[in-house]
Amino acid sequence: MATVKLTIDNNPVEVEQETTVLEAARSLGISIPTLCHLRELNQVGACRMCIVEVEGARSYPASCTLPVSEGMVVRTATPGVRAARKMILELILSDHPNECLICIRNGHCELQAAADTLGVREVRFQRMSRRLHPKDDSGSAVIREPQKCIYCRRCVSVCAGVQGVEAVGPQLRGFSTVIAPPYNLPLAESVCVNCGQCLLVCPVGAIYERDETASVWAALADPAKHVVVQTAPATRVTLGEAFGMPPGTPVTGKMVAALRRLGFDRVFDTDFTADLTIVEESNELLNRMKNGGVLPQITSCSPGWVKFIEHFYQDLLPHLSTSKSPQQMFGALAKTYYAEEAGVDPADIVVVSVMPCTAKKFEAGRPEMQSSGHRDVDVVLTTRELVRMLKEAGIDLTRLPDEEYDAPLGISTGAGAIFGATGGVMEAALRTAYEVATGKPLPKVDIKEVRGLEGIKQAVIDFEGTPVKVLVAHGLRHARTLMEKLKAGELSEYHFIEVMCCPGGCIGGGGQPIGTDSEDRRRRIEGIYRVDKNMKLRKSHENPAVIRLYADFLGRPLGEKSHRLLHTHYVRRSAHPVLTE
Repeated sequence: MATVKLTIDNNPVEVEQETTVLEAARSLGISIPTLCHLRELNQVGACRMCIVEVEGARSYPASCTLPVSEGMVVRTATPGVRAARKMILELILSDHPNECLICIRNGHCELQAAADTLGVREVRFQRMSRRLHPKDDSGSAVIREPQKCIYCRRCVSVCAGVQGVEAVGPQLRGFSTVIAPPYNLPLAESVCVNCGQCLLVCPVGAIYERDETASVWAALADPAKHVVVQTAPATRVTLGEAFGMPPGTPVTGKMVAALRRLGFDRVFDTDFTADLTIVEESNELLNRMKNGGVLPQITSCSPGWVKFIEHFYQDLLPHLSTSKSPQQMFGALAKTYYAEEAGVDPADIVVVSVMPCTAKKFEAGRPEMQSSGHRDVDVVLTTRELVRMLKEAGIDLTRLPDEEYDAPLGISTGAGAIFGATGGVMEAALRTAYEVATGKPLPKVDIKEVRGLEGIKQAVIDFEGTPVKVLVAHGLRHARTLMEKLKAGELSEYHFIEVMCCPGGCIGGGGQPIGTDSEDRRRRIEGIYRVDKNMKLRKSHENPAVIRLYADFLGRPLGEKSHRLLHTHYVRRSAHPVLTE
């Protein structure tokens, strides 16, 4: 690609022709403030914070939308530019609640940080109170607070451009504009899949997860309750980030120790039921292949993806595996198998999940998730919520020893751990399906063809003369691409498809640390595979606790008790808003 030469703040620079002034400045180490910019996704110049002075220009253009040109002379911090930025920021602040101390994003708010960076200590404009849109807490996972919205449109761009859902967008006009579902409906009445990707990019506290920490504190303080916790695979490589550790640092043992210090009666591992999910799902796949079942089979572990297909591809629901997600399998077993083993009344057991995912909150509340006779999972905490609990309790993760999970629901393999990365469910399933189908050891445990951050991946694994063709997609826009092909009959030769709702898989879930980017995802995935590599057992069907579970309680994979406790059904949902008078 052709390059151009320009000067920014008296520094000559040569960049590719399509580069924006904002990116050219960053290549020189010059930071221009932004509130709406997301590279290659939301470059709309909506906030105007990134204005610069360009020699010969009549006004201050937004650098995030301005392409470089040969000989351009740019100044980023002249007195006029700095004064204009401050005025823009003051105008934004004049239409924003002064609730920093009690806002969920206090200390992690980009608007707050911009005010500090630009030295804004007063707002010269009269406080506006024109926006009367109420808080939308209709959903079980995601809460909207329009009063705090700064109209950056990041959430709109991510929902449409990354996820292909288009659950929110600008509604109404002029001073009444609000970022909301169509017709300004509540989120619970929209096609929102609760993935939480909008939460990760919102610069302020206009969108956030429903906080359930109070429910957990209450349960822990109740002596009549037996409170158990399960931790998802991806949380062990992200929790440390809140305590200054690099992304991807495994903190499994320290996380266990921290949860014990919070007062949980037992600390278990969702990886245990990830292994169980693989055994059920792999046997389901082989059964479909042998007996003419619906193929390709599609994974059902990601609740945001499940709600997506329920809304947009109802006719393809028979392709979904009927296996519950590991979270829900755990809940069902905690209130049946574990209750019997521990001699505890299941009505007194409170199951808490620590998940990287906001959609898990919605999943736990689905009416069909009560196969134990009780609600299988009582409370779901995101990684961020657990961080808030630990800090409130004064627990410093970095100073804790490594401790082991409790048995039997804390025993797992490397296959369970890699569920946290895109391609991980597929790799774990293939490790087991191959050996169950052939009765022989898998020649190569690491199936690298399904790893990585490419949007859609494919592989062919030879099952002793039977080529098994698989596909992996992460991010719902890529899932939509595959579903359109499946609907058109173009994927009939494939056997198995893994879909993860969030980019990168669960390591990039909507409940993970704010500010997650591609580099964070890459490093977290590396951490997940390090965990797998260091495990003594790396195949789900070799988990001794799972083997014992079948021998003592479930009977066999796909058996009557397994179907009742570990499998589910799906709901046909409208792909369009329903308007009622």
